[in-house]
Amino acid sequence: MSSAKQPQVKKIPMRQCMGCSEHKPKRELLRVVLSPDGEISLDFTGKKSGRGAYVCRDAKCLSKARKSKRLEKSLNHEISEDVYLKLEAELSENE
Repeated sequence: MSSAKQPQVKKIPMRQCMGCSEHKPKRELLRVVLSPDGEISLDFTGKKSGRGAYVCRDAKCLSKARKSKRLEKSLNHEISEDVYLKLEAELSENE
C-alpha cells in the first residue's frame, strides 16, 4: 500500500438564512450581530464579536425575517422598528 497523502478538501461552512430558510455558504450570507453591549448591526466582514444570525444579501429576505420575528428569536433580543429601518438602509447601501 502506498501512503500518498490525499489533498485535503476544505469544508465550506453552511448557514441558514433567517428569511428564506435556505442553507447557503457562510460567505454568501450577511451576518446580523447582537454585540455584548446590546447593539444590533450588520457585519459585512463576519468578524464582529457577539451573537450572530444570518440573512441573504437581499432586502426581501430581511423583510421576511422581520415579519416572522426570526431574527429576534435567534438573537434572543427584541429588535425595534428603527433598528430594522437602519438595517434595511445599510443593506441597500452595500448591494
